[in-house]
Amino acid sequence: MNTPSIALITGGNRGLGKSAALALAAQGSDVILTYRHNAAEAAAAVAQIEQLGRRAVALALDVGDSRGFSDFAAQVKRALSQHWQRERFDALVNNSGMGHHASFAETTEAQFDELMNVHLKGPYFLTQALLPLLNDGGRIVNVSSGLTRFALPGYAAYAAMKGGIEVLTRYQAKEFGARGISVNTVAPGAVETDFGGGAVRDNKQLNAAIASQTALGRVGQPDDIGGAIAALLSHGSHWVNAQRIEVSGGQMI
Repeated sequence: MNTPSIALITGGNRGLGKSAALALAAQGSDVILTYRHNAAEAAAAVAQIEQLGRRAVALALDVGDSRGFSDFAAQVKRALSQHWQRERFDALVNNSGMGHHASFAETTEAQFDELMNVHLKGPYFLTQALLPLLNDGGRIVNVSSGLTRFALPGYAAYAAMKGGIEVLTRYQAKEFGARGISVNTVAPGAVETDFGGGAVRDNKQLNAAIASQTALGRVGQPDDIGGAIAALLSHGSHWVNAQRIEVSGGQMI
């Protein structure tokens, strides 16, 4: 019997992260998912993964607070030993996120710092803390945004952090190559989730406007992104490395 792969997904209790977790479980992976506050939501995600016949564990993590990363890595190590009798996992998906919508002129330093801590500093130092636990030949997917390609007013700070993640991806791919670890970016377009207050999902005018700008004629769904992440982590994509892969249905082309 083959040993199942184990994927660690930050923010795997909801939205795109949960969709990715379920898609990975459907193709045979076990999952460690993180959540910030909602333990019940995380437990429900674990139950759904287990219904697919895979093993899952939920661990609390604030990606915006790097002071907790060493302790979190120790928790991951214990979970691997306790639930899988293993010392390492196979794939890391840096997915956790939040947003602020504000013009460049009105963005506060506090908003900027929060975005930086969650979207750039967090993935940088969390990956650093988890790297000793990632298998040689493993995979990393960093989640970016279509907003690094097309510019919409109100997202300057958010998109700047995601642009940093895309550059970081290439440097990680270069440095981790000696261990056979591939690193790629997935950049979603607009998706119907509760991100940013659920505007894309709940504002019919906004939803219709985005759909009209998208080649495939609709706004993205979480499973569109989760499925793409799972495909990128499948065996057939092992030679894809240092790439930015936009998953937007052809938004604003």
